Amino acid sequence: MDPQELGFTPQRPVGWLAPLLLLSTGLRTLLAVLFGAYLDKRELQNALDGDWFDHSQTEDGELWLDYVADLGDGFDATYSVAYLLAQPNLQVDGASLPRGRLLLMGGDQVYPLASGDGYESRMKGPYRAALPEPPIGSPQPTLFALPGNHDWYDGLTAFIRLFARRRDGHIGGWRTEQRRSYFAVKLPADWWLFAIDEQFGAYIDDPQLGYFEQAARHVGPQDRVILMTPSPKWVKSVDKPEEYDAIDYFIRKTLDPTGASTRVLVSGDLHHYARYSHPDRELITCGGGGAYLLGTQQLPKELVVPQPDTLTRGRSVSKPYAFQSSYPDAAASKRMAWGVFRRVPTRNPGFVTMLGILHVLTMLAMAGAAAGNAGIVQRLFSIPLTVMLVLILAGSVAFAQPPKADRPKHARHWIAGLLHALAHIGLAIGGTWVWLQLPFHDWAWPGPPLVAAVLYGPVIGFLATQLTALYLLIASTVDVNVNELYAGQSIEDAKSFLRLHIATDGTLTIHPIGVDKICRKWTSDPHGAPDTAWLHPQDPLIPHRIEAPIVIR
Repeated sequence: MDPQELGFTPQRPVGWLAPLLLLSTGLRTLLAVLFGAYLDKRELQNALDGDWFDHSQTEDGELWLDYVADLGDGFDATYSVAYLLAQPNLQVDGASLPRGRLLLMGGDQVYPLASGDGYESRMKGPYRAALPEPPIGSPQPTLFALPGNHDWYDGLTAFIRLFARRRDGHIGGWRTEQRRSYFAVKLPADWWLFAIDEQFGAYIDDPQLGYFEQAARHVGPQDRVILMTPSPKWVKSVDKPEEYDAIDYFIRKTLDPTGASTRVLVSGDLHHYARYSHPDRELITCGGGGAYLLGTQQLPKELVVPQPDTLTRGRSVSKPYAFQSSYPDAAASKRMAWGVFRRVPTRNPGFVTMLGILHVLTMLAMAGAAAGNAGIVQRLFSIPLTVMLVLILAGSVAFAQPPKADRPKHARHWIAGLLHALAHIGLAIGGTWVWLQLPFHDWAWPGPPLVAAVLYGPVIGFLATQLTALYLLIASTVDVNVNELYAGQSIEDAKSFLRLHIATDGTLTIHPIGVDKICRKWTSDPHGAPDTAWLHPQDPLIPHRIEAPIVIR
């Protein structure tokens, strides 16, 4: 896979516990929270073309469409899904499912940060390699993309340039039509697709509401709606009831007045597949397009949406949604969690190094305090040791991400963070005792710190990483640091996407597709047809249904 021939550089999976990435992403998130309103380009999009899109007319009166989200991570996982999406047909459990005429990307098209180079190497390049040219002998498929939080970290600049800049835009064989970060599409048989951009969950801007109000004038009581959102706020509202308010407001104020029924809500952001169901509506999370796998064992068995605790006046009537299915299931997810001891150190070497340096400095401070002539209290509170202990305490508590004091589960995050810190301090005390039994600490300076860096650092770094892995495994049982437990492992397998079919009689069938094992070895095909993939898997990719097709009439 020569980058000069491909036109992009295939990327390794993001090491989410890499120190610089943790710092950079944290700063970006902080800036987005503090200055997001100043970076928000949604209101400026009011100057762009505000038309909705009509894909309701097809030769046979039916339509196939695909949904994928959270895709722009490592090449192997991203391209495995792109390759399957680009095939003319997929053989899934004995059924032939044609390629979608529409490809819907549900958010986070690039990781870790949005940029032109990032999109090129992690998303655009792999999808262009999967479908280089429009299909020969069949209509050209169309791509629509909704931004997620990672697309938003530069204020949507790179996203708009890639997906909404030109009328003749395309990504490989898929053409792009949208002019804004949100869109409305009329589908066959009285179906509509609405995709709202409500990052970072604060509100839906007035120009966007105006755009959808214009589109909704063409929606009638006989119509049914698929609503795409950047994040599954129906799940997140369990801990933060107000998370679902913007979606509920949009349904109440824009869709309900038309008399149409909103039958499906679909989102990515959480990197797994999960479905909750009510007779009136399906709530589907499908974020398996390429990013690291997120476990499912913490998902509740029932959701009440909207949450009764929300303070919004005039909210919709709360309804119970029963858990139906997840991929991977809870049992498989728990088994994967145990891989944290092996995967975190091998996939995040910088994290091991950081912990090694932290513990070396702490050990030297403790050894220096123990060897002093001052009293025990003075030695315990020597300046270097105090600084290191404060760093360990602050870092561990921050890593646990405690919510505000008025939030539920606030105390468990603080307790988990403090216990994690105490465990590292205990490890440092044990390491210091071992160090003081060795002859190195009596050597003339700079002997001790050099030996500590060369011999003690790698060993204590590995042990500290295993301690952190143990913490992540235990903390996840009380719903703390679940994301970090899986992000640190960068599990690339167990990918998922949706293939949807609207029949001529108006029946919507959703096929949730899973891929247990991605491909990691590829064979180039330089002499293939212009519309065939540049790279083919050496071992077949085997898609399967996650659950039985979901039929909505």
